Amino acid sequence: MSDAISKSVPAAPEHRLSAVGDQPAAESRLPGAISPAKRGWSAQVKPYLAPFLITCILIAGNIQYGMLEGNIGTAIAIVTCILMELVLSLFATGRWPHLASCYITGLSVGILVRSPLLLPYLLCSMLSISSKYALRIKGRHLWNPSNLGVSVMLFLAPGIIAPLSQQWGNEIYALLIIMCLGSLILYTLGRVHITLTYIAAFIVLSFLRSLVTDTLWITEIALLTAPAYQLFMFFMITDPKTTTRTKTRQCAVAVLVAVVETILRLTREIHAPYYALFIVAPVTNLAEIWWDGRHARKGTCN
Repeated sequence: MSDAISKSVPAAPEHRLSAVGDQPAAESRLPGAISPAKRGWSAQVKPYLAPFLITCILIAGNIQYGMLEGNIGTAIAIVTCILMELVLSLFATGRWPHLASCYITGLSVGILVRSPLLLPYLLCSMLSISSKYALRIKGRHLWNPSNLGVSVMLFLAPGIIAPLSQQWGNEIYALLIIMCLGSLILYTLGRVHITLTYIAAFIVLSFLRSLVTDTLWITEIALLTAPAYQLFMFFMITDPKTTTRTKTRQCAVAVLVAVVETILRLTREIHAPYYALFIVAPVTNLAEIWWDGRHARKGTCN
């Protein structure tokens, strides 16, 4: 699930500042600059739109289906992420972080992780936030934080942790809620094309999977309607902080994630989407960093 809510909301320890009242003084002195007090209502509200809407998804899911299963794991995940973000940001940059991003990370962990124990929620949250500070190259995240945390925990502790599955039931209402709110968030971020590309690639590749596994094509397509899949393709693969820079590259990465996922599914890997993004994201981000750096050096030489 996407942990960065907007291009205007930074993930510490990057030195860009949020659009909500923390612009450096130098910027406000530029000719024609708009002071924070004069910024439009939408610009001030935008950073909080995604946290609010994802919280609505969680509340609706819990009221309708009791998806939190009566434990406090989600609350522990959120609190842990916020505390980790505060400590690591102050230690690494000396600045107070914008908490919207880490709140979404904690919410993502709380929704996606299913365990009767509380320790997995704590460990997954700590791992997710720590990765934002430890696994960086040239100021860029290589992994989506919650994807890394969930993937590592699923791989290392499969006996005590499972991903979100049938806790949301099979009714169309959950699907419509996630689709509507997810589409609204992606529209504000300008990233609907990533999800649409992934869906198109998934549908095409589902023909291949149905042929190889001798299953009905509609059975393969039905995976897209699962709430866990909806959360994955609306929020996790579209994270602005961990996707490539251009629309063409973003669409190419979405296709590549679908291809790797298909390969993993054909090997009977049940956590295929999480592992596919875990594999593809750092490789494509490193490739883009190398490519952009190479062209920047050429431009300097010329």
